[in-house]
Amino acid sequence: MADNTAAAPRIGVIGFGNMGGAIIGGAVAHHVVEPSSVTIYDPNASAIARAKDLGLTAASSEREVVESSDMILLAVKPQSFADTAANCGSFDGKAVLSIMAGVTAERIRTTVDGTPRVLRLMPNTPALVGAGAFALSSDSDFTDAEKTFAKELFESIGIVEFVPEHLIDAVTGLSGSAPAFVAMFIEALADGGLKEGLTRETAYRLAAQTCLGEAKLILDKNMTPAQAKDMVTSPAGTTIAGYAVLEEGGFRGTVMKAVSAAAQRSREL
Repeated sequence: MADNTAAAPRIGVIGFGNMGGAIIGGAVAHHVVEPSSVTIYDPNASAIARAKDLGLTAASSEREVVESSDMILLAVKPQSFADTAANCGSFDGKAVLSIMAGVTAERIRTTVDGTPRVLRLMPNTPALVGAGAFALSSDSDFTDAEKTFAKELFESIGIVEFVPEHLIDAVTGLSGSAPAFVAMFIEALADGGLKEGLTRETAYRLAAQTCLGEAKLILDKNMTPAQAKDMVTSPAGTTIAGYAVLEEGGFRGTVMKAVSAAAQRSREL
Protein backbone atom coordinates (compact mmCIF):
# COMPACT_ATOMS: atom_id res chain seq x y z
CA MET A 1 0.00 0.00 0.00
CA ALA A 2 1.25 3.43 -0.86
CA ASP A 3 2.33 5.91 1.78
CA ASN A 4 -0.13 8.66 0.95
CA THR A 5 1.85 11.74 1.87
CA ALA A 6 1.94 15.29 0.61
CA ALA A 7 4.85 14.24 -1.65
CA ALA A 8 2.56 12.09 -3.81
CA PRO A 9 2.02 13.70 -7.21
CA ARG A 10 -1.23 15.32 -8.20
CA ILE A 11 -2.58 13.20 -11.03
CA GLY A 12 -4.29 14.47 -14.16
CA VAL A 13 -6.08 12.24 -16.64
CA ILE A 14 -6.98 13.32 -20.16
CA GLY A 15 -9.32 10.71 -21.57
CA PHE A 16 -11.33 8.83 -18.95
CA GLY A 17 -12.56 5.95 -21.09
CA ASN A 18 -12.30 2.26 -20.24
CA MET A 19 -8.53 2.21 -19.84
CA GLY A 20 -8.07 5.56 -18.14
CA GLY A 21 -10.95 4.73 -15.82
CA ALA A 22 -9.57 1.27 -15.04
CA ILE A 23 -6.11 2.60 -14.19
CA ILE A 24 -7.32 5.34 -11.87
CA GLY A 25 -10.17 3.28 -10.44
CA GLY A 26 -7.73 0.54 -9.48
CA ALA A 27 -5.23 2.98 -8.03
CA VAL A 28 -7.94 4.60 -5.91
CA ALA A 29 -9.30 1.24 -4.75
CA HIS A 30 -5.82 0.13 -3.67
CA HIS A 31 -5.03 3.48 -1.99
CA VAL A 32 -2.16 4.26 -4.34
CA VAL A 33 -3.73 7.66 -4.97
CA GLU A 34 -6.29 9.68 -3.06
CA PRO A 35 -9.39 10.67 -5.05
CA SER A 36 -8.86 14.29 -4.04
CA SER A 37 -5.49 14.31 -5.83
CA VAL A 38 -6.93 13.32 -9.23
CA THR A 39 -8.38 15.65 -11.87
CA ILE A 40 -9.82 14.29 -15.12
CA TYR A 41 -11.06 15.67 -18.40
CA ASP A 42 -13.29 13.82 -20.84
CA PRO A 43 -15.95 15.28 -23.16
CA ASN A 44 -18.22 12.30 -22.48
CA ALA A 45 -20.85 12.90 -19.81
CA SER A 46 -20.91 9.27 -18.70
CA ALA A 47 -17.14 9.35 -18.15
CA ILE A 48 -17.50 12.44 -15.99
CA ALA A 49 -20.24 10.75 -13.98
CA ARG A 50 -18.00 7.71 -13.38
CA ALA A 51 -15.17 9.98 -12.26
CA LYS A 52 -17.40 11.83 -9.82
CA ASP A 53 -18.63 8.50 -8.42
CA LEU A 54 -14.99 7.81 -7.51
CA GLY A 55 -14.67 11.19 -5.84
CA LEU A 56 -12.44 12.65 -8.56
CA THR A 57 -12.47 16.24 -9.77
CA ALA A 58 -13.82 16.80 -13.28
CA ALA A 59 -12.15 19.67 -15.14
CA SER A 60 -13.78 21.79 -17.82
CA SER A 61 -10.78 21.59 -20.20
CA GLU A 62 -7.55 19.78 -20.94
CA ARG A 63 -5.62 22.90 -19.97
CA GLU A 64 -7.17 22.88 -16.49
CA VAL A 65 -6.01 19.28 -16.00
CA VAL A 66 -2.42 20.08 -16.99
CA GLU A 67 -2.24 23.22 -14.88
CA SER A 68 -3.55 21.46 -11.76
CA SER A 69 -1.43 18.30 -12.00
CA ASP A 70 2.16 17.13 -11.56
CA MET A 71 1.77 13.91 -13.54
CA ILE A 72 -0.61 13.63 -16.50
CA LEU A 73 -1.92 10.39 -17.97
CA LEU A 74 -2.63 10.81 -21.69
CA ALA A 75 -5.30 8.22 -22.45
CA VAL A 76 -6.69 9.51 -25.75
CA LYS A 77 -6.69 7.82 -29.15
CA PRO A 78 -3.44 8.32 -31.09
CA GLN A 79 -5.36 9.98 -33.91
CA SER A 80 -6.66 12.60 -31.46
CA PHE A 81 -3.30 13.44 -29.90
CA ALA A 82 -2.41 16.51 -31.98
CA ASP A 83 -5.77 18.17 -31.35
CA THR A 84 -5.60 17.30 -27.66
CA ALA A 85 -2.07 18.70 -27.31
CA ALA A 86 -3.17 21.99 -28.86
CA ASN A 87 -5.72 22.45 -26.06
CA CYS A 88 -3.45 21.62 -23.12
CA GLY A 89 -1.22 24.64 -22.68
CA SER A 90 2.33 24.18 -21.41
CA PHE A 91 3.63 20.84 -20.13
CA ASP A 92 6.84 22.46 -18.97
CA GLY A 93 8.24 20.52 -16.01
CA LYS A 94 5.36 18.02 -16.01
CA ALA A 95 5.63 14.23 -15.96
CA VAL A 96 3.60 12.63 -18.76
CA LEU A 97 2.41 9.02 -18.84
CA SER A 98 1.21 7.97 -22.28
CA ILE A 99 -0.78 4.88 -23.25
CA MET A 100 -1.19 6.02 -26.86
CA ALA A 101 -0.21 3.22 -29.24
CA GLY A 102 2.39 4.19 -31.83
CA VAL A 103 3.04 7.67 -30.40
CA THR A 104 6.70 7.87 -29.40
CA ALA A 105 8.04 9.85 -26.48
CA GLU A 106 9.94 12.03 -28.94
CA ARG A 107 6.75 12.83 -30.85
CA ILE A 108 5.04 13.78 -27.59
CA ARG A 109 7.89 16.14 -26.71
CA THR A 110 7.90 17.80 -30.13
CA THR A 111 4.10 18.15 -30.28
CA VAL A 112 3.22 19.58 -26.87
CA ASP A 113 4.16 23.01 -25.53
CA GLY A 114 6.91 23.03 -22.93
CA THR A 115 9.44 20.37 -21.96
CA PRO A 116 7.84 17.44 -20.14
CA ARG A 117 9.38 14.23 -18.86
CA VAL A 118 7.74 11.30 -20.68
CA LEU A 119 7.15 7.66 -19.81
CA ARG A 120 5.47 5.65 -22.52
CA LEU A 121 3.62 2.46 -21.64
CA MET A 122 1.28 -0.14 -23.05
CA PRO A 123 -1.65 -1.43 -20.96
CA ASN A 124 -4.28 -4.00 -21.85
CA THR A 125 -8.00 -4.41 -21.23
CA PRO A 126 -7.82 -7.04 -18.43
CA ALA A 127 -6.82 -4.05 -16.29
CA LEU A 128 -10.59 -3.50 -16.10
CA VAL A 129 -10.75 -6.47 -13.70
CA GLY A 130 -7.44 -5.84 -11.95
CA ALA A 131 -5.52 -8.36 -14.06
CA GLY A 132 -3.72 -6.11 -16.54
CA ALA A 133 -0.29 -6.51 -18.11
CA PHE A 134 1.68 -3.26 -18.36
CA ALA A 135 4.97 -2.60 -20.12
CA LEU A 136 6.68 0.65 -19.10
CA SER A 137 9.57 2.20 -21.01
CA SER A 138 12.77 1.60 -19.07
CA ASP A 139 14.59 4.43 -20.85
CA SER A 140 12.16 7.15 -19.73
CA ASP A 141 13.51 10.44 -18.39
CA PHE A 142 11.18 10.27 -15.36
CA THR A 143 12.92 10.83 -12.04
CA ASP A 144 13.56 7.74 -9.92
CA ALA A 145 10.72 8.77 -7.60
CA GLU A 146 8.34 9.18 -10.56
CA LYS A 147 9.30 5.76 -11.97
CA THR A 148 8.71 4.17 -8.58
CA PHE A 149 5.31 5.83 -8.31
CA ALA A 150 4.37 4.78 -11.86
CA LYS A 151 5.34 1.18 -11.12
CA GLU A 152 3.22 1.17 -7.96
CA LEU A 153 0.32 2.80 -9.81
CA PHE A 154 0.15 0.09 -12.47
CA GLU A 155 0.98 -2.80 -10.17
CA SER A 156 -2.21 -1.94 -8.32
CA ILE A 157 -4.17 -3.46 -11.23
CA GLY A 158 -1.80 -5.96 -12.82
CA ILE A 159 1.80 -6.89 -13.50
CA VAL A 160 4.52 -4.51 -14.67
CA GLU A 161 7.47 -5.16 -16.96
CA PHE A 162 10.05 -2.57 -17.99
CA VAL A 163 11.26 -2.66 -21.61
CA PRO A 164 13.18 -0.17 -23.80
CA GLU A 165 10.80 2.17 -25.60
CA HIS A 166 11.69 0.74 -29.02
CA LEU A 167 10.06 -2.54 -27.88
CA ILE A 168 6.74 -0.94 -26.87
CA ASP A 169 5.36 -1.64 -30.36
CA ALA A 170 6.23 -5.32 -29.87
CA VAL A 171 4.36 -5.24 -26.56
CA THR A 172 1.41 -3.65 -28.35
CA GLY A 173 1.32 -6.62 -30.70
CA LEU A 174 1.59 -9.08 -27.83
CA SER A 175 -0.19 -8.11 -24.59
CA GLY A 176 -1.87 -5.01 -26.01
CA SER A 177 -3.66 -6.79 -28.85
CA ALA A 178 -3.72 -10.38 -27.59
CA PRO A 179 -6.82 -9.99 -25.39
CA ALA A 180 -8.76 -10.02 -28.66
CA PHE A 181 -6.84 -13.08 -29.86
CA VAL A 182 -7.45 -14.88 -26.57
CA ALA A 183 -11.16 -14.00 -26.76
CA MET A 184 -11.24 -15.52 -30.25
CA PHE A 185 -9.56 -18.67 -28.92
CA ILE A 186 -12.05 -18.93 -26.07
CA GLU A 187 -14.91 -18.52 -28.54
CA ALA A 188 -13.43 -21.19 -30.80
CA LEU A 189 -12.97 -23.59 -27.89
CA ALA A 190 -16.57 -23.00 -26.84
CA ASP A 191 -17.80 -23.57 -30.39
CA GLY A 192 -15.97 -26.89 -30.35
CA GLY A 193 -17.78 -27.82 -27.17
CA LEU A 194 -21.05 -26.70 -28.73
CA LYS A 195 -20.34 -28.96 -31.71
CA GLU A 196 -19.91 -31.87 -29.29
CA GLY A 197 -23.23 -31.19 -27.56
CA LEU A 198 -22.52 -28.76 -24.70
CA THR A 199 -24.78 -25.76 -24.18
CA ARG A 200 -23.30 -22.42 -25.21
CA GLU A 201 -23.36 -21.03 -21.67
CA THR A 202 -21.56 -24.07 -20.25
CA ALA A 203 -19.05 -24.14 -23.10
CA TYR A 204 -18.21 -20.43 -22.68
CA ARG A 205 -17.72 -20.77 -18.92
CA LEU A 206 -15.55 -23.87 -19.20
CA ALA A 207 -13.44 -22.40 -22.01
CA ALA A 208 -12.90 -19.05 -20.28
CA GLN A 209 -12.10 -20.59 -16.90
CA THR A 210 -9.65 -23.01 -18.55
CA CYS A 211 -7.72 -20.13 -20.13
CA LEU A 212 -7.79 -18.19 -16.87
CA GLY A 213 -6.65 -21.18 -14.86
CA GLU A 214 -3.85 -22.18 -17.22
CA ALA A 215 -2.47 -18.63 -17.20
CA LYS A 216 -2.60 -18.58 -13.39
CA LEU A 217 -0.88 -21.97 -13.22
CA ILE A 218 1.99 -20.78 -15.43
CA LEU A 219 2.44 -17.53 -13.50
CA ASP A 220 1.94 -18.82 -9.96
CA LYS A 221 4.11 -21.92 -10.41
CA ASN A 222 6.72 -20.08 -12.51
CA MET A 223 6.35 -22.70 -15.24
CA THR A 224 7.12 -22.46 -18.91
CA PRO A 225 4.18 -22.97 -21.28
CA ALA A 226 5.88 -26.17 -22.47
CA GLN A 227 5.95 -27.55 -18.93
CA ALA A 228 2.28 -26.72 -18.43
CA LYS A 229 1.42 -28.34 -21.78
CA ASP A 230 3.28 -31.52 -20.89
CA MET A 231 1.27 -31.89 -17.67
CA VAL A 232 -1.83 -32.81 -19.71
CA THR A 233 -0.25 -34.37 -22.79
CA SER A 234 0.17 -38.13 -22.35
CA PRO A 235 1.23 -40.71 -24.97
CA ALA A 236 -1.56 -41.63 -27.39
CA GLY A 237 -4.03 -39.60 -25.30
CA THR A 238 -6.82 -37.18 -26.08
CA THR A 239 -4.71 -34.02 -25.75
CA ILE A 240 -1.99 -35.03 -28.19
CA ALA A 241 -4.69 -35.93 -30.73
CA GLY A 242 -6.07 -32.41 -30.59
CA TYR A 243 -2.58 -30.91 -30.37
CA ALA A 244 -1.62 -32.56 -33.64
CA VAL A 245 -4.59 -30.95 -35.38
CA LEU A 246 -3.53 -27.50 -34.16
CA GLU A 247 0.01 -28.09 -35.42
CA GLU A 248 -1.27 -29.28 -38.81
CA GLY A 249 -3.34 -26.11 -39.06
CA GLY A 250 -0.36 -23.86 -38.45
CA PHE A 251 -1.68 -22.64 -35.10
CA ARG A 252 1.64 -21.43 -33.68
CA GLY A 253 2.78 -19.74 -36.87
CA THR A 254 -0.57 -18.02 -37.34
CA VAL A 255 -0.52 -16.61 -33.81
CA MET A 256 3.06 -15.38 -34.29
CA LYS A 257 2.04 -13.64 -37.52
CA ALA A 258 -0.92 -12.01 -35.76
CA VAL A 259 1.36 -10.55 -33.06
CA SER A 260 3.80 -9.28 -35.69
CA ALA A 261 0.99 -7.74 -37.76
CA ALA A 262 -0.37 -5.89 -34.73
CA ALA A 263 3.12 -4.68 -33.80
CA GLN A 264 3.69 -3.40 -37.32
CA ARG A 265 0.38 -1.55 -37.28
CA SER A 266 1.46 0.13 -34.04
CA ARG A 267 4.63 1.34 -35.75
CA GLU A 268 2.56 2.69 -38.65
CA LEU A 269 0.36 4.69 -36.27
